Amino acid sequence: MMKNQFAVIGIGRFGYSLATSLYNLGYDVIAIDVREDIIRNISDKVTYAVQADATNMDTLEELGLRNVEVAIVSIGTDVNKSILAALNALELGIKKVYAKALNEQQAKVLYKIGVHKVFLPERDMGRKVAHNIVSNNILDLIELDPNHSVMEINALEEWGGKSLAELDLRAKHGINVIAVKRGDHLNISPKPTDKIWKDDILVCIGDNKTLYSLQS
Repeated sequence: MMKNQFAVIGIGRFGYSLATSLYNLGYDVIAIDVREDIIRNISDKVTYAVQADATNMDTLEELGLRNVEVAIVSIGTDVNKSILAALNALELGIKKVYAKALNEQQAKVLYKIGVHKVFLPERDMGRKVAHNIVSNNILDLIELDPNHSVMEINALEEWGGKSLAELDLRAKHGINVIAVKRGDHLNISPKPTDKIWKDDILVCIGDNKTLYSLQS
């Protein structure tokens, strides 16, 4: 299997949004669900979709999930199946295992068995989680359309001490800086002479692919 491949286990509304968003970001995504109709519906929207029971370790072995870098367990209301699927993913040695929880109590159990991060669907939308998983640098985003967004990103270390004019992000990266956050202060009209420091947060607008290229 290719590097940077994701497995999304359980394709409900959350899992569907997550899997398709990761695929649209350019990543290889395996979608796994026990329901044939669900798999049929998502098959052309991810790299590979398979009808399988993730609570069966032998099945996951046969699918080659041991070589997947990240697994996200997004099984619906069956808490036992969710926990078992997460345990199987962990036992396979997958580097990062994330899971969806229905409540704080389930989240505590998932963390207890070793899940690296737990999402609560009422608080975390699948699309936003997708961006969070693949980038430590993108803090928040507002999609203007399928191709353009307003994003908050951490200033790259090499930008520290340089002015916006020196960085010339519009010419070099095709993005526009519309505001700069520094601590509690927000500069909504940054000037070309304003300097950027390593802890600054830049509010940028631009093409999604270009903005994603700045992720760390």
